[in-house]
Amino acid sequence: MTTRYETLKNSLQTEEMVINMGPQHPSTHGVLRLELITNGEVVNECIPHIGYLHRCFEKHAEALSYPQIIPFTDRMDYLASMNNNHIFAMGVERMMGIEENIPKRIEYIRVLVAEMNRIASHLIAVGTYGIDIGAFTPFLWCFRDREHIMGLLEWASGARMLYNYIWVGGLFYDLPVGFEERCIEFVEYFKPKLKELDILLTDNQIFINRTAGIGVLPLDVAISYGCSGPMLRGSGLKWDLRRVDNYSVYPEIEFEIPYGSGEMGTTGDCWDRFKVRIDEIKESVLIMEQCLARLTKELKRSPDFDPRALVPKKCFPKHKEYYMRGESPKGELGFYFIAQERSEIPFRCKARGPSFNNLSVISEITRGAMIADVVAILGSIDIVLGEVDR
Repeated sequence: MTTRYETLKNSLQTEEMVINMGPQHPSTHGVLRLELITNGEVVNECIPHIGYLHRCFEKHAEALSYPQIIPFTDRMDYLASMNNNHIFAMGVERMMGIEENIPKRIEYIRVLVAEMNRIASHLIAVGTYGIDIGAFTPFLWCFRDREHIMGLLEWASGARMLYNYIWVGGLFYDLPVGFEERCIEFVEYFKPKLKELDILLTDNQIFINRTAGIGVLPLDVAISYGCSGPMLRGSGLKWDLRRVDNYSVYPEIEFEIPYGSGEMGTTGDCWDRFKVRIDEIKESVLIMEQCLARLTKELKRSPDFDPRALVPKKCFPKHKEYYMRGESPKGELGFYFIAQERSEIPFRCKARGPSFNNLSVISEITRGAMIADVVAILGSIDIVLGEVDR
């Protein structure tokens, strides 16, 4: 015999509904379509659909020489172009066997501009995440401080976002006179601003209620899906390729690896991923200070220094196949090269974008969530569609 409660419950059951969130939805961070299969306000399944912003990077790479490919790496994760340039250039240098010959000043300049771009990328992630959840002020603060970095990088490279600054074997140009001093001024300005931003969001109870315990990504699931960067570290694994692979001059630099601690009760939730990015900004500031200390003392500029001295006119790799990976702001960015015999054009250049793997796990961590929480979960992943589609 059915009870009165069971009869009422059965009469209130609804059918599943399919809702398309995007590709023009303001909270989808680009031309991404999320197909939500819902039961009332509860999400039963979230299916991401991509392909609206295909960059054709890998096809372009089959028809261009190695140095000519660098501007196309800018356009994958266009919020972290310096990091893309750096990792690609290192891969070609290792294939050619010239990595050990790169001067220290060039390496420290590369790390300096890459960490500045990491800060700029994370400021976008934090600022847009705040506005997704309803906090408008952090968005304005983050873009205000990001403008200082954009201005400095434009001064160094001549471009605002797509830099093409780090070349195979060197740099497009040495840092402008006075650049190091301006960077030191920025660091002194930015430190108190970062504390204000930290207080405004990290300890904000409304923000905590919207992110703590939401979109929990268990560590084993993150590893199974190939997640990396803040997504993986937010789930509690202390894994950073700058330390694991020790490339460039990172072994000479002291910094910590932030990871999710479950401070708000659950390890691997949206709040943990946000906190990892905030802490990474602090560590990148420390890396900047160490680079600037070296560049203004023992590695300071000299009249006979030529950042293009080792830039080859043509690149003929020694290795037939090679995979180079590095830590971009969003995770493991890798390039798999297959070289052609006596050719400066690669037979294949496969890019491994971290946003693609990180986005693929969204179906796992949105199952059973509310529709409103899907926006919070997607924002915590921090994707760039140019890198997802490649």
